Amino acid sequence: MRFSHLIGTAILVVAASPAYAEPAAPGITPQEAPVAKPEALVADGIPPVPQSMIAATRPYMEARSAGFSGWNPLDRSMLVSTRFGNTNQIHVVKAPMMARSQISFEAEPLGGSWSPKGDVLLAVKDTGGNEFYQLYTLKDGRLTLLTDGKSRNGFNGWSPDGSIIAYSSTKRNGTDNDLYIMDPRDPKTARMVAEVKGGGWGINAIAHDNKRALVTEYVSVQKSNLYLLDLASGKMSPVGDHSKAVSYGGADFAPDGTLWITSDEDSDFQRLGTLDVATGKFTPRTPEKKWDVDGFDLSDDGKTLVYAVNEAGTDIIKLMDVVSGNVRTVTGIPKGTAGGMQIAPWGTIGLSFNSAKGATDAYSIDPATLAVTRWTQSETGGLNPNINVEPTILEVKSFDGEPVSGLLYKPDPKKFPGKRPLIISVHGGPEGQSTAGFRGRNNYYLNELGVALFYPNVRGSTGFGKRFVSLDNGPFKREDSVKDIGAFLDALNKDSAIDPKKTAITGGSYGGYMCYASAIRYGDRLKAANCVVAISNFVTFLENTQSYRRDLRRVEYGDERDPAQKAKLIEISPMTNVAKLKIPLLVVTGGNDPRVPASEADQIVQAVRAQGGSAWHLLAKNEGHGFAKKENSDYQFWVDLMFWQKNLLGDSAGK
Repeated sequence: MRFSHLIGTAILVVAASPAYAEPAAPGITPQEAPVAKPEALVADGIPPVPQSMIAATRPYMEARSAGFSGWNPLDRSMLVSTRFGNTNQIHVVKAPMMARSQISFEAEPLGGSWSPKGDVLLAVKDTGGNEFYQLYTLKDGRLTLLTDGKSRNGFNGWSPDGSIIAYSSTKRNGTDNDLYIMDPRDPKTARMVAEVKGGGWGINAIAHDNKRALVTEYVSVQKSNLYLLDLASGKMSPVGDHSKAVSYGGADFAPDGTLWITSDEDSDFQRLGTLDVATGKFTPRTPEKKWDVDGFDLSDDGKTLVYAVNEAGTDIIKLMDVVSGNVRTVTGIPKGTAGGMQIAPWGTIGLSFNSAKGATDAYSIDPATLAVTRWTQSETGGLNPNINVEPTILEVKSFDGEPVSGLLYKPDPKKFPGKRPLIISVHGGPEGQSTAGFRGRNNYYLNELGVALFYPNVRGSTGFGKRFVSLDNGPFKREDSVKDIGAFLDALNKDSAIDPKKTAITGGSYGGYMCYASAIRYGDRLKAANCVVAISNFVTFLENTQSYRRDLRRVEYGDERDPAQKAKLIEISPMTNVAKLKIPLLVVTGGNDPRVPASEADQIVQAVRAQGGSAWHLLAKNEGHGFAKKENSDYQFWVDLMFWQKNLLGDSAGK
């Protein structure tokens, strides 16, 4: 069974085709001529991008990645997701380091998953980043629609025998994620197996007899409820004590019915173990006492487990023999992050991996020898990735004594001596984590301009235990995470390699809120703020985010229907404090964003300008929660660079 969720939650930014230059105006040399803006972009208050910037950054814009998406059990080829045009598409790699053969050719990015039989390739795609995903089959370069084309559908996975798929859909009322199964060979077989209330439901695993399924109701990052679903009758029986605050992750049934799952029950971290569905008793089976098990896969025969342990943002890959309990660690991969692990029917393990010195690529692991084989080597724009710097961990005590940490990337001091400008980049979620991976085009700042980059993991980040992730919950704790930025600024300003007079901040989604809030609270210590798909008013955000996710966000941020919480949400919102926002602002927006509506950007840009402040606004009419099309993300990078050159770097860039 392969329950790999193709629909991600993080902001998607991919690389793509070069923009074309507009004809030079009289008296302007071609190198000075502005670059043609992609048709779907609205650059409000933003000067034209000069052609010279394109020439300077070009190699960094042409890096690719190739993410492992699964095995074909018939010919033992790999499925990978990579881009040779404007968007990520599905490709086949027949053997290690062979050609990436493209088999999908859509205007929008899409992901794919082979049936365990190898006879059907399922694909998932939305339109313009709206996240109203539809399910398809892909054959001979053509998509065949399986779902209704209107609702939001989430692919949950295949049954172990490949006869059916499980998925969630808002088809019934546009809000609730009801549960369905279907034989994708015949869309007419689709049927609802559970009518539910809420947007956090999904089928986590199907048993080998195709009679039972494990259902997860995601309530919050700290709590999820499990049910055993009878696929014939639709009866759902609770598993475990739902009054307890326990979080569960991925799950898989062994052929003998044993249920493997990750859980933080009786622990601060996600552990891998077995769950008795009759009693709800969780038994940890792997030796780790600290750090989360981020993901795992179980072999078809139930004898081997592969899993990843997230040690402070670096993934350690381990294999366990289920019978003996013996655990071995894979050592043939560099320090970085892994994902998408899947054990093939013949035992080979496929996965994606990236590090500071290499973009995401597909690899395999021999379960007998632990030898690692690289299957793809993505282009780097001609650049030598070995010169990319690796981060150091900066840990500080925050205002209340709570330890918080982040990843600090410093440019080569031999090439860039003295104090260097710094950009702080805050992750989204807020239940996300900055990890030690490839920095992509942001390596341009490090390697060419000598700009340091800092990626903080403020309180509320995942990867540091369930106590830590709860420290920002609700409106009354929300600003504590903003105060963490102040503690980081104190430490960074004392660093002899950092220029405290040239520090700026950026962030996306929840990190975008942090961007606004930090610009307001620490505007005297920051030069500029670049805030992407960002919450500017918690109340209007909660009122206007898509209905299928509204209650889930209320658990994290607060409930605007409660008078006391609403008052606090208004009090801490950037819009309420916009008069204190004095530094230059760049706002980036997706016109189809279902999470943080474009209206959140519109209102703060208008407010900043109304008080005489500077606010650039870049809107993509064909994007959602982040820019997924290369022509758009390229232009966004160039606008970012112009913004930093004007407001942060000045004449220090590259010196």
